[in-house]
Amino acid sequence: MEKIFNNTQVAFSLKSDTELDRAYFLFKMIANQPLVRIGTAVTNFALKANLPVEGLIRATVFDHFCGGVNEVDCLSVVDKMYTKGVSSVLDYSVEGKEEENQFDAALEMTLKTIEFAKERLAIPFAVFKPTGFGRFELYEKLGEKQTLTLEEQAEWNRVVARFDLVCKDAHSKNVALLIDGEESWMQDAADDLVTEMMRKYNKEKAIVFNTLQMYRWDRLDYLKKLHEQAKNDGFFIGMKLVRGAYMEKEMARAEEKGYPSPICASKEATDENYDASVHYMVDHLDLMSIFAGTHNELSTYKLMELMQAKGMKTNDDRIWFGQLYGMSDNISYNLAANGYNVAKYLPFGPVKDVMPYLIRRAEENTSVAGQTSRELAMIKEERKRRKGK
Repeated sequence: MEKIFNNTQVAFSLKSDTELDRAYFLFKMIANQPLVRIGTAVTNFALKANLPVEGLIRATVFDHFCGGVNEVDCLSVVDKMYTKGVSSVLDYSVEGKEEENQFDAALEMTLKTIEFAKERLAIPFAVFKPTGFGRFELYEKLGEKQTLTLEEQAEWNRVVARFDLVCKDAHSKNVALLIDGEESWMQDAADDLVTEMMRKYNKEKAIVFNTLQMYRWDRLDYLKKLHEQAKNDGFFIGMKLVRGAYMEKEMARAEEKGYPSPICASKEATDENYDASVHYMVDHLDLMSIFAGTHNELSTYKLMELMQAKGMKTNDDRIWFGQLYGMSDNISYNLAANGYNVAKYLPFGPVKDVMPYLIRRAEENTSVAGQTSRELAMIKEERKRRKGK
């Protein structure tokens, strides 16, 4: 297959020279691991102490990786990307809230983004995190098959009601809904709940999408079991496939508690697991829809080749490619230029509240071998191309 991801002119067509310079500066900083640690500590301190750093964060990291401070703020970015055929998934990236009123606020925001998506072709999906709608410990307790107290049961019923309200709304407005994956020790309860929602709202097609983190070695088996359930019970499966974002945390907890690590033994094993699951889903598109969330060029080419081998249209609506805003533009924009369905996750929220998300992105970039250096190489290439004009 022709290698299309090296076209930097297409990749950065929306970036001005100034924005390109900012991206270069950012990834140069992220490439330096100690700097990320120091920057993170200083930023956290400054925000907690209410020092005036929001403007600086906004002008640098925030505007590169986020769409805005609220959903309306994101629209100019959404519209701009859509001129190049790249869609958006508005992602309210406020993390770590534990109060009922905060869960209700996240619910309201998700309903708002579904309404936004209904009105705009440029926003084909809405998204939320399970822990945006309920306490982490509650999912964990249920996953471990512990008995809930009466109070906890009432609390869990509210979580279920939030899920149901959002899925029902997405279904009635015909907006696909992605539900993010989180840590393995809370994921079982979330999986059971999302499957329940699929059973209820995916009768005609995939509206509700769960997430499989393929750095877990047990996920392909889970997908195959779910497939059997879908065949028996007559529902469609929507699945976002990602490699995973909590690796250090997962391995540390397994070691501390003395259970076998849920993470694949090597990066190669994770890659094989990811590609095998994509292959399995493409073989069963009669009941499945895929959102392939990946920054891996090889996996992306493999999925494109599978589609080609099956004589599928590039824009078959059962297959979407996804990347994060501010990263892997060479994949997103070149896919779109070649007619594939592609959407960028576009995080938004108040600067202070989105910081945990941004810090995780920076750490992830430093820990994923080659991610930052590839971004830098692409940006360098484009700067050189522009200067050579």
